[in-house]
This record gives sequence, C-alpha cells and structure tokens, in this order.
Amino acid sequence: MERQKDIVKPAKVAIIVIALFHVVGLVGFAIPAFQPLFKQLVPYHLLLMLVVIILSHKWLDGKFLFFVLLIAALGFTAEWVGVHKHWLFGDYNYGKTLGFKLLDIPLLIGVNWFLLIYSAGVAMRQSRLRNPFIRIIIGAALLVLLDVLIEPVAIKFDYWSWETATIPLKNYGCWFGVSVLLLSLFESFGFKKQNFAALVLLITQFLFFGLLNLIG
Repeated sequence: MERQKDIVKPAKVAIIVIALFHVVGLVGFAIPAFQPLFKQLVPYHLLLMLVVIILSHKWLDGKFLFFVLLIAALGFTAEWVGVHKHWLFGDYNYGKTLGFKLLDIPLLIGVNWFLLIYSAGVAMRQSRLRNPFIRIIIGAALLVLLDVLIEPVAIKFDYWSWETATIPLKNYGCWFGVSVLLLSLFESFGFKKQNFAALVLLITQFLFFGLLNLIG
C-alpha cells in the first residue's frame, strides 16, 4: 500500500505543477504589461515541463532516456531542414522567445517535440484504441490540431515567423508526417508507457493555446 502511495504522489505533484505554471503563464501572456517578462520565461517553462514529465514517468530506464534524446534530436533536425532547406513546413524563421539557438534553431525546440510526441503517445495508449496504426494516425492528427492553435500565439509572441502572409498548408501536412514518424518510434520503443501527467500536459496545452487565441 505504501508503495502505491509513493507512485501516486509524484504524479499528483506533477499535475499540480503543470496546471499551476500554465495558469500563471496564461495570465502573464494575457496582460500586455507582463508579456515581455513572460516571453523571457518561455525557455525555463519548457525545461520545467521536461523535468516534470521525466520525473513523473514510471520505470525510468535506459530505453526511455535514449528515446528522449532521439526524439529531441530528430525534432531539432526536422526544424533545421525546415528553416535551411525549406523542404519541411515552409519558409519560416525562429525568433528570440525560445531561447539560445544552434544553427539558427532553438535548442529547446527538440525538447518541445519530445513533450508533444510523448504526451500524445501516452494519451493514445491510455485510450481504448488497440490498433497501433490507428493510435499513431489519431495522435498525429491531434498534434496538427494543436499546431493550429499554437501558430497564431507563436507568431504574436515571436516564437517564429513566416515569410508569407498566411501559414502554408504544407506546414500542417509536414507536422502530420513528422508526428507520424515520431509517434511510430514511440510505439516501437519497449519502455513502460504510463504517465497520467503527460495526458494532463497535452490537455493543458490545448486549453492554454486555445484560451490565448480567444483572448487575442
């Protein structure tokens, strides 16, 4: 019984941290006077979410940690191809909000890809969908829907910018394709895929960016 309590408690703490920091961030971005400060805090927020998700993952092992590094590296590489070759996503560039850049790509964009893929993957595993292919397709579609909500906020707060007046459809098609690839890796890795905090993070992301769009 004590062991079960030890397992549940970190998950509860993680959920509280996720909810609290997103609420604070929502208030900060909604108030113009606070926006410059909260833009500077975005990289630290991403790092905090990374720590929270990793610590709340049950059965930490080498396979899981390798998966974290692999998804972050592949996500970073996809963005490098997008920015420098324009083969993926479209013609865009990163601003200052996501922090330190390597080769014009924020290092933390790899962290962001991991958080998205892991959260969507866990959410699909916790659903009643038993077919891995269906889980991958629906998970990728969810991430595209989330990107639709992220784009206006990201442009407004200098996460990134587009050379065209409208966001190209290619962006969403590539988001879907990259998400399918990375979610396929999620399904193929043999680590335990139980983390309720990851599901909460995914839902919170939808609420956070959705509400910021409504606030305008």
